[in-house]
Amino acid sequence: MAKSFYGFVRDAWKRPETSYAGTNAGGRAGTRAGTGTRAGAGAAARELRQKRLVAWRREPAVVRVKRPTRLDRARSLGYKAKQGVLVVRVKVRRGGRRKQRPKHGRRPKRMGVHKITPAKSLQRIAEERAARKYPNLEVLNSYWVAEDGKRKWYEIIFLEPANPAIKSDKSLNWICSRKHKGRVFRGKTSAGQKGRGRAVGR
Repeated sequence: MAKSFYGFVRDAWKRPETSYAGTNAGGRAGTRAGTGTRAGAGAAARELRQKRLVAWRREPAVVRVKRPTRLDRARSLGYKAKQGVLVVRVKVRRGGRRKQRPKHGRRPKRMGVHKITPAKSLQRIAEERAARKYPNLEVLNSYWVAEDGKRKWYEIIFLEPANPAIKSDKSLNWICSRKHKGRVFRGKTSAGQKGRGRAVGR
């Protein structure tokens, strides 16, 4: 059985160091080093990632995007190119919580400044921040897109429950029920269920 287009996109995201380049770039890079297309593909992948991060660092924390960066992952999580479906990219800082140092004295052990981590994953935090920005939408799911030394970027898939296109879609209209209102704040998304220990393993 032939592999679909999304299968090749998924393989490219699994090994980005050997993707995103054509044979011309690989030939130029591999002439001296003798590494063939692999070296040129890796250089092109690093250059593309660098350009993306330079642009994304200057953007606000929550930005709506026209189309998913990882189309294969978005489609597997329920994304459809139709009315009522939106994609938002969210930037969150990495590491533990930033707590202010107490003014009054105590032992360094009892300061409670360092090694204080939230009980939520950064992906779940990104989903909640995006949901507060778009209160009329519901979070369907999210996925990782990039990271550097200071930040991580996630893309959140939103659905508009009041949109007729969503109401008439048999695979998406379940989110129009009132019991799914504010589902991201109750840990009902995939990232939220993992943080609550509700993810079913094999």
